[in-house]
Amino acid sequence: MGKAKKRSFQLGIYDRFSSLSREDAVKTVVKLLEENHRDADNLITLFGMSAEEILEAGASYEAVKSKEGLLK
Repeated sequence: MGKAKKRSFQLGIYDRFSSLSREDAVKTVVKLLEENHRDADNLITLFGMSAEEILEAGASYEAVKSKEGLLK
């Protein structure tokens, strides 16, 4: 793969969230936790989310407990 194509793919990956509210971020984290995706960790630490607000948004207890070290 050439440099330009590789760069384009990377821009597509990292440009997903141009402006994101806290409520949208919590909903996205819940969805990413269900998929067991690594981007959930980044959003949790970026917004400083608590376990309580993620649980209230609908995440399972097990998924939140697995991220215990990242949550406030």
